[in-house]
Amino acid sequence: MAQVFDRSSNALARMSLVLTGLIVIALGVALNQLQRSPWVTKQGQRPDQPIPFSHKHHVEGVGIQCQYCHVQVEKAAYAGIPPTKTCINCHAQIWTNADYLEPVRQSWATGASIQWIRVHDLPDFVYFNHDIHVNKGIGCASCHGRVDEMPLMYQENTLQMEWCLNCHRNPAANLRPTSEIYNMAWTGPSSDKPVWCGSTGKGGATANAVNCTEVDPNKAEVKPASFETGASSPASYQKFTSQIELGKYLTAQYHIRTPNELSSCETCHR
Repeated sequence: MAQVFDRSSNALARMSLVLTGLIVIALGVALNQLQRSPWVTKQGQRPDQPIPFSHKHHVEGVGIQCQYCHVQVEKAAYAGIPPTKTCINCHAQIWTNADYLEPVRQSWATGASIQWIRVHDLPDFVYFNHDIHVNKGIGCASCHGRVDEMPLMYQENTLQMEWCLNCHRNPAANLRPTSEIYNMAWTGPSSDKPVWCGSTGKGGATANAVNCTEVDPNKAEVKPASFETGASSPASYQKFTSQIELGKYLTAQYHIRTPNELSSCETCHR
């Protein structure tokens, strides 16, 4: 009986299998890169807002604190979008006839909300509590970036689960004194710029538990305000010259859960 397939068919079959495998691998890599790309995550994109609101002007230029507009950051699961009344508090007095503020005046006159586009918008299946992060030592800039340097707001980070888990697995890398939560320029302690922290001995909110200063309390002429009445002495301060050292100390003082507990599924999926 004549041979149906040529001897070279074996080599072609092997090559086709290898080629198929390479195509599958390349497709997987491409899809992985696609789902991490700004096209999917919207990282770095500046959506067209009804009003070209500049955080840089209001935060860095005018000096308005985050809590003035986002009044719920320390008390609620959502930071909240400020109502028109917050804008009118100032703009009833200044820039009252600016053309680009016409939507604000219309909203105030009609009572209709300004249709802002949410920049940091997590999927509906993700549970994120804003106030617990703020009250446990996570600064605004850690998630939102240097908002004080953004003329137009954009998403600094991917907000993907991998990004969240990287922080949950090592929270010490991002923890800071609660007095520095709203300090966009905070870079953490270093050998050239150490930080001293001490337990106040107070109960209640996390913010009352620890006091930190960039001035050596053992040499300071004026006693820190938080130690004036019935709290620990300045001698109880510890000096920190790296973020990890400070973060580990704050992890204990703020009663942060272990990385395994923070990385469990029910933390985000309720």
